[in-house]
Amino acid sequence: MVAEREIFCRQSVSVKYLSAEKSTNIEAEFFDVSSAAVAVDTPGITTTTPPRSQICCASESEISIEICRSESARSCSTSGHITTVFESPSSKFVPSICSGSHSDIGPRCSNEDEHIRIDDLSAHLGSLYKWSQPSAFYAVFDGHGGSDAAAYVKNNAMKFFFEDAILPQTSDNDEKFLQDLVRAHRKAFSLIDLALADEQNSVDSYCGTTAITALVLGRHLLISNVGDCRAVLCRKGVAVQLSHDHRPSCQLERRRVEDLGGTIEYEYLNGELSVTRALGDWYMKLPLGSASPLTAEPDIQQTLLTKDDEFLIIGCDGIWDVMSNQEAVSLVRRELRHTHNPQQCARELVNLALRRDTGDNLTVIVVCFSSLERQNSVVSQRPRLRFCMSKEARKKLQSLLLQE
Repeated sequence: MVAEREIFCRQSVSVKYLSAEKSTNIEAEFFDVSSAAVAVDTPGITTTTPPRSQICCASESEISIEICRSESARSCSTSGHITTVFESPSSKFVPSICSGSHSDIGPRCSNEDEHIRIDDLSAHLGSLYKWSQPSAFYAVFDGHGGSDAAAYVKNNAMKFFFEDAILPQTSDNDEKFLQDLVRAHRKAFSLIDLALADEQNSVDSYCGTTAITALVLGRHLLISNVGDCRAVLCRKGVAVQLSHDHRPSCQLERRRVEDLGGTIEYEYLNGELSVTRALGDWYMKLPLGSASPLTAEPDIQQTLLTKDDEFLIIGCDGIWDVMSNQEAVSLVRRELRHTHNPQQCARELVNLALRRDTGDNLTVIVVCFSSLERQNSVVSQRPRLRFCMSKEARKKLQSLLLQE
């Protein structure tokens, strides 16, 4: 966990292009370009659609220039849980799951991160599995004050979330089913936190961990988190953040903390912790049962996956401190097109964070929701600017590019 930085939102558009070795002046008649970007606001989530270009004229040949949109990381939070469901035009879509992960110690003396990656939950749980739909489960735990809390949560996560949980059976009533599933997840977070308070588990009261989980159940995606690990969905190339960063810099979190008697000092909770929600850290939560500025209450997001959803990135704050959501999504899309390997995508995300001098441990999971062959097809269909030239203008450009 590292000190909090000022968080801001910014959007920009960068254009990738080919250029000649020698500087040239190209006449205005060569091309005409127009494009539009549309911002769509969803409660709790800001989504920006990729720019759409217009064809300015018809010609014998075209030059295409790709557009890349980047945006800064978001950091806001809400108390309780958030439900966001994207309606799908196709009720028959079922994700085809494959995933990869990578973890690195970074500049720290030890790695306090842990993670879980299960592509086939039914095979993992066996007779305990209760649903007819295919499912998967993923989690990242970013420890602080030592690795014991993160290790304990990883080793006991399946017990709390599935073996001991009162999970709902598959129902025709999706709304009630999801409400029951949210209730079970919230209870699991609470039970894990209470277990960390038990002196018999040997986890020090000054040790804690942030946590984010992702459960894929058929078309349903359930994201639960406490702390500043983050989940980002790629929808047709656009980054959509599905979790909230619980940091003192968020005004809603600051207000909640102060209402409960806590303080924010130099962007740290009570001058000590860089997150406002975590599992463990019981020295800040006692006496047991009292309302505490530091809470283990998760935010929970529900999303209905569609054929437009390509993959999910789940990472600790060491990743998001040095790159934006859109940068991460764009990198993974490029890697999937070239390698068809989510494991390699996760490694490249970690390597980029290392090159940018992140100050923390690094752990990331990449979960693909469709076949890698289809991913390749989707990437090739991303928006382009089309430059249309007359035959005479094209000859002028060719002669300029041939000049030394």
